[in-house]
Amino acid sequence: MTLRPVRRALLSVSDKTGLVDFARALSGRGIALISTGGTAKALRDAGLSVADVSEVTQSPEMMDGRVKTLHPRIHGGLLALRDKEDHAQAMRAHGIEGIDLLVCNLYPFEATVAKGAGFDETIENIDIGGPAMTRSAAKNHAWTTVVVDPEDYAAVLAELAANDGATSLALRRRLAQTAFARTAAYDAAVSGWLAGEIQEPNPRRRTLGGHLRQALRYGENPHQSAAFYTTGERRFGVATAEQLQGKELSYNNINDTDAAFELVAEFRDGPACAIIKHANPCGVALGADLIEAYKKALACDPVSAYGGILAFNRTLDGATAEEIAKLFTEVIIAPDADEDARRILSARRNLRLLVTGGLPDPDAAGLTYRSVAGGFLVQTRDNGHVAASDLEIVTKRKPTDVELADMLFAFTVAKHVKSNTIVYAKNGQTAGIGAGQMSRVDAARIAALKAREAQAAAGWAEPLTKGSAAASDAFFPFPDGLITVAEAGATAVIQPGGSIRDGEIVEAADKAGLAMAFTRMRHFRH
Repeated sequence: MTLRPVRRALLSVSDKTGLVDFARALSGRGIALISTGGTAKALRDAGLSVADVSEVTQSPEMMDGRVKTLHPRIHGGLLALRDKEDHAQAMRAHGIEGIDLLVCNLYPFEATVAKGAGFDETIENIDIGGPAMTRSAAKNHAWTTVVVDPEDYAAVLAELAANDGATSLALRRRLAQTAFARTAAYDAAVSGWLAGEIQEPNPRRRTLGGHLRQALRYGENPHQSAAFYTTGERRFGVATAEQLQGKELSYNNINDTDAAFELVAEFRDGPACAIIKHANPCGVALGADLIEAYKKALACDPVSAYGGILAFNRTLDGATAEEIAKLFTEVIIAPDADEDARRILSARRNLRLLVTGGLPDPDAAGLTYRSVAGGFLVQTRDNGHVAASDLEIVTKRKPTDVELADMLFAFTVAKHVKSNTIVYAKNGQTAGIGAGQMSRVDAARIAALKAREAQAAAGWAEPLTKGSAAASDAFFPFPDGLITVAEAGATAVIQPGGSIRDGEIVEAADKAGLAMAFTRMRHFRH
């Protein structure tokens, strides 16, 4: 078990959650306390006896506090191997006493960046002494206990109580791993911020860091282990949402909920609903209110919507909740939910209801990551948008105002569908979605098939694809895809353009009487 007694503790924290109670428990065990600056003041104000670091080092804090713990009497106390004679001799020669416990969390760098602080203020919130001490203590975990998270205070106190004032090697190793991960994530945040400041899109070295939010029962499949980590990015979404009710979120729930909320946030001018299944939308619609948007989205593909994820861009109300309660739904995410909605949905105990307090900004910059064997890919977030003024109308017939609105709506939805995709839309409602096909022609056919199935389920006289706008996430390489879209009943098409056969595509559109626009922006999604 390799127990090590704790006789001296150094506490230097920015986050003072639980600090006083923890320090009081340490002091109650006769453990001597050393501290710095604001931490020392907080402890003294609580009536605890604390020695200043400057008393230990016999050197004052200097350079606006930049230099205070960077001293042999601190790092020697943290790093010394007490059973090694030359280490013990050096301690005696230089007046170094062992430090058995370090409690240190770092300057709030991530919070400083998130609040939009200027360059100079952000630089001053880069901690130097804290990470140095943390790494020293973590390296020497054979002798030294290191704590970087207040949530570990209870575990340390429990071991001290169980082991007559000592900690076990197993605990010290676990805490050391947490400490090294924290300093790594901290440095990753600093490095990432500075890369942005110097406008370096592809720095030579890039690191990622995260904080465990939730251990998951399994990953995409039951034989895979999984966990959910947050990066500290200040973006409304599933990572920052409050779960009001329901079972724990699964790996697939989190992935699909993120996809749904990012999609619905694209629509800022009115109520919208997106229904997601396996990371692809099966129905998206706008409405005069949420209940209309929900009913229209559900009508697009009511079969696939079963067991899906619902996302809304407005506060969820009771009337909409009543409608939702008729369908088996895994997760609902919205900026908020009123009291009626919360009461109605509380009867569905397994349903997960998430509220975020706001919508993610679809225009915001950021990075996305994907692992590959031996590395990872990094790219900027797809925050590209097209407006009516950006479109290049390439056919003889110009789109009507209604067609133009549906074209832009369909292209926005296509941005959030796995490639290759074709999306049909009519009157602010998806009519059919063909997702993730190897052939764009097949995507067009599947989307039309979905529209016919929705027609049969709703008892409509004709499929919604008749008179619809069709969006393609990338250019049509051959006229056959465009012809398939026209045969499905679309009267307007929006696509990026850029094929070597664009002339043939435009000619086919003119022959079919279509209005077609090029966006010159592609939205592949893999």
